[in-house]
Amino acid sequence: MSHVLHGELTMSGPEQALLAGALLGAGLPTDAQRHLELAGEDFQSDAEAEQHLRDAQALAPDHAAVLIGLYRFYFYKGRLQEALRVAETCLAKAARDNGLDADWREVRRSDAEFSSFAAILPRFYLFALKAYAYLRMRLGDLDQGHAAIEKLLELDPSDKVNAGVLNDVWKRIGHDDDD
Repeated sequence: MSHVLHGELTMSGPEQALLAGALLGAGLPTDAQRHLELAGEDFQSDAEAEQHLRDAQALAPDHAAVLIGLYRFYFYKGRLQEALRVAETCLAKAARDNGLDADWREVRRSDAEFSSFAAILPRFYLFALKAYAYLRMRLGDLDQGHAAIEKLLELDPSDKVNAGVLNDVWKRIGHDDDD
């Protein structure tokens, strides 16, 4: 059962375990799983693979496995604007699932178990924020990308998701190798 702690919605252990299971594929309808598999098999055919992903999404619109499949498809096909939209959807889902503020700028290190790599839901949030930061930078929104990287490093100071690599890239942007 959900409860309120310090004015914020948190989840009990069983609820978190249930959501973590859903994140890993539990609770995904069989037909949606089949469409994800077919999308993987048809990856070289953009139209067919995307249709399978859309069919999976129609069956399980908010399931992390479907969203991750869509994100990977768009990312690896170089459709970065669409990948960004999916990353934003993942970030919103991860915020809801973790009981976090919808605005990533307002999330604090104490809001979730960001320091534990075993904590699947907070880790999903960190990876969604990292995808968002990376894509913002790739699409030319360097300020927004860097702000998200700084938030990642604040939430995960031990840098389990390797946001420091993105931060290093950000620092080198606009500088020659000779500098």
